[in-house]
Amino acid sequence: MAFKKIINDPVYGFITIHHPLIFELISHPWYQRLRRIKQMALAHLVYPGAVHTRLHHSLGAYHLMCNALHELKEKGAEITENEDLGAKIAILLHDIGHGPFSHALESVISVDVHHEQLSLLLMEELNRQFDGQLTTAIDIFTGRYPKKFLHQLVSGQLDVDRMDYLNRDSFFTGVNEGVIGYDRIIKMLTVHNGELVVEEKAIYSIEKFLIARRLMYWQVYLHKTVLCAEVMLVKILQRARELTLEDPASMPDGIIKDFLSGRYTSVVNNLSEFCALDDTDIAFSIKQWRHHKDRVLALLCEGITDRRLLKLRLQNQPIAEAELEDRLHEIMGRLSLSAPEAAYLVFTGEAVNRTYNPNNEKINILFKDGEVRDISEVDNALIQHNLYGPVKKFYICYYK
Repeated sequence: MAFKKIINDPVYGFITIHHPLIFELISHPWYQRLRRIKQMALAHLVYPGAVHTRLHHSLGAYHLMCNALHELKEKGAEITENEDLGAKIAILLHDIGHGPFSHALESVISVDVHHEQLSLLLMEELNRQFDGQLTTAIDIFTGRYPKKFLHQLVSGQLDVDRMDYLNRDSFFTGVNEGVIGYDRIIKMLTVHNGELVVEEKAIYSIEKFLIARRLMYWQVYLHKTVLCAEVMLVKILQRARELTLEDPASMPDGIIKDFLSGRYTSVVNNLSEFCALDDTDIAFSIKQWRHHKDRVLALLCEGITDRRLLKLRLQNQPIAEAELEDRLHEIMGRLSLSAPEAAYLVFTGEAVNRTYNPNNEKINILFKDGEVRDISEVDNALIQHNLYGPVKKFYICYYK
């Protein structure tokens, strides 16, 4: 009897698991940990419905990969059973290396390694546990596999990862600007000279996809209140680490303290300990630290817990040094803080978004006459050269 499991997903309906190895990987504790990591970190402070997890997203991306592979095979692409399984595993595990609250804490807890490298390290360890059955998946994930289009489905300008997170994040936030025609795009995918291309009938769907991505970044991912909450979270961990190193006894024992104290000097060498971390640990620590004797740490933690956030202002020009100094001195005087302490409550930064970068990975359109052109080179294209460059905004964040 053929293996079959179904999972009910709020976005796509039923997601089908056809292979026992896929099910074993989903059942692994390292994968189940993704249930306890929110996909959008602290975005729920602005969009209350945005409480979906990395597990939701990875299953959704797996579902879209299944659809894309089926479509390519229907159009004559040569994909073996081993390659089909490898591509599905690669996308299923592509985010397994994310730490608590996703990108927000990479600069504090896993400073020595990016989440994609952690995903690869965890996949390699799982490959040992599963007797080499993940080798093809790892080669596809890293781009080493000869069939480039399989890697492009996992990681590229038009990968199923982006298709799912735009569609899913739009669904859970209620922001309609992120809705994309993912089903039509998948239907129009094909392979040409070994690379993933899109049939010309999908040009407008691709343009909508790119514009949706741009709008979602400024309206959701880089929304000023979401951005403020996430930089506050980083400041909390930075302050907690500083206090832990100064006086270990001042911080409660636990895995967070072990990471902040430097006990685990490298995440790479402590994968099991890293996989014991999730949003729950950070949230519990923040609830504890709001009563800490350090006023700065307590203020920041109260701000996150009670949603009394710092004020953040975005603008097109760099923040004037004089304004930063004035606000620092005002906070120092009002709260009787030193300059280093006040710097946790008044600081500047940058937010950057790019609509499309053809130098990174092109979205190629296949025309009926066999010609292949980048989406930006299509006649009357909406995505023109003036949308290539990054859009940078500057912000100042300060205690009200």
